Amino acid sequence: MSLDLSGLAVYAVGDVHGCLDLLLALEEDIVRDAARISGPKLIIMLGDYVDRGPDSAGVIEHLLQRPPEGFERVCLAGNHETAMLDFLEGRIDRADWVRLGGDATLFSYGVDHARLEKLGNGARDDAMIRALVPDDHLAFLRTLPVVVESADYVFVHAGIWPALPLDQQSDHDLTTMRQKFYAEAHLLDRFVVHGHTPITMPRLDGKRLDIDTGAYFSGRLTAVRIWRDTGRFLTGQIMADGDAPAQR
Repeated sequence: MSLDLSGLAVYAVGDVHGCLDLLLALEEDIVRDAARISGPKLIIMLGDYVDRGPDSAGVIEHLLQRPPEGFERVCLAGNHETAMLDFLEGRIDRADWVRLGGDATLFSYGVDHARLEKLGNGARDDAMIRALVPDDHLAFLRTLPVVVESADYVFVHAGIWPALPLDQQSDHDLTTMRQKFYAEAHLLDRFVVHGHTPITMPRLDGKRLDIDTGAYFSGRLTAVRIWRDTGRFLTGQIMADGDAPAQR
């Protein structure tokens, strides 16, 4: 997806992973910050809305609603949305998704722990699970773009091949790559904002900025505001000690 971002205040948001409370708190921070800025504003969600955290279903439902007043919003796909969709459409087994944290997503749609343990691997059980996901949530997963690019910036879940045109790069690479992107980051000709790899604090490495601060285990969800070629970090509320879900 190519956009003209000139004149826009852009807020990129890192991996949410089912932490609806942190997303709502961060959105409040974004709205307060943006009150000082005139003109159009855009929120770019960098993917991984589901799995691991407590309320994946609530996060998707929230993202289906209108963004805060005065904002537009673009939601990109992460590898966890791909895995969820792959299960829902029968391309991977439920066990493959659960290994990525999909059990937490199933819990958020009403499958309790005891029931999940008793479920078999048959088509009937999988069909029952798939029926719990609303049609509009499925449509949301199916229509997510994988990248936003402008003349000076690229927003993507995981990373890019610096030397290859974006239209020649696979969705799989854009949502899963790590080391190859990091190793070639010095070749970037545009500023790339991404998530996917959780770190303690946002990390700037040349023209590569990672803003995934591990919301589901750290209690910190981070955004970066880019406006007039300057950046400012915002972080949602930090959960009380003991409230953050365990890291997988």
